[in-house]
Amino acid sequence: MARPRKPILEDVAREAGVSTATVSRVLNGTGPVREEKRTLVLRAAARLSYTLNLHARTLAGGDSKTIGMIVSNLENPFFLDVYSSLEREALRLGHEVVVANTGYDPDRLAASARLMLGRRVTGIAAIVSEMPPTLLAELTKSGTPIVFYDIAGGNGRNVTNIRIDYSSVMRKMIELLYKLGHRDFAFVGHHTTLPSLSARRQAFTDTMEHYGRRVTYQFVNETDSLDGGRRAAHQLLDAPSPPTAIVCVNDLMAAGAIRTVRDLKLRVPDDVSVTGFDNVTLAEYVEPQLTTVDLPRAEIGRLVVERLVKRSARDRDITITPTLIVRESTGKAKKR
Repeated sequence: MARPRKPILEDVAREAGVSTATVSRVLNGTGPVREEKRTLVLRAAARLSYTLNLHARTLAGGDSKTIGMIVSNLENPFFLDVYSSLEREALRLGHEVVVANTGYDPDRLAASARLMLGRRVTGIAAIVSEMPPTLLAELTKSGTPIVFYDIAGGNGRNVTNIRIDYSSVMRKMIELLYKLGHRDFAFVGHHTTLPSLSARRQAFTDTMEHYGRRVTYQFVNETDSLDGGRRAAHQLLDAPSPPTAIVCVNDLMAAGAIRTVRDLKLRVPDDVSVTGFDNVTLAEYVEPQLTTVDLPRAEIGRLVVERLVKRSARDRDITITPTLIVRESTGKAKKR
């Protein structure tokens, strides 16, 4: 039986409904392409399992000296901070970094990962929240060094898993708010079905259940953006029984929530306390400064490069315990 023909550039163009020139510009990164067409091409490449084969070019030029980094949302400062650290360490070791932004789209993730494998990169850092099991298995079996961040990663000699212990730090955050008199809580999140994000929500839920009937809590899900945080806070604070403490899944959404509090002529933390997660630079510059959880982005970037370039065999499963940073956005609960 003849083997099925591997998809070629023209197949991707036909599937996406664009020209082969457009496909080439997207896959090779050689020219400007509108975002909607870029998404069409990447999704078509993912559906066809198209892999750009640059193996011959790599052999001609030697080691690619390139690290591939895939992130979920470059508008979120957390991903930018990790990228900055990763690039700085990679350059120190004579490597460059290419970045793909998925926008939480699994098809774009798959296409970007396969293109990087086709380019024979030194290794891939998957700093994403969305990871289909089939792609995880494909990356694990590729033999290319892979670092999975905050994902239920694969097992293999080429794989390093970096995980975050959310439970202990969430307990500390809620304990802080509880001691300040808060009994009515809300959790603001996004993409709650994705494992790494649902882990933060689950840590919040588990802590709430520890307090039982002494507390009430609710959830709002919005987009991962400043506007998403604003909309979520509006929904919560316009309700008949608004929470006195809003726990946000990240600092970006928390900053948006603080803006809403001010728009409603309320005050943080006098009327409502707001917390974030990640401790990006923005957390120190919002007014008031944000109580948050510090994830060591510089350390994460360093660990990624060390595992991909130096290919250290030790500590293939790394767990990071984040730290609670208490600032001005949390205070005593307002009496009702």
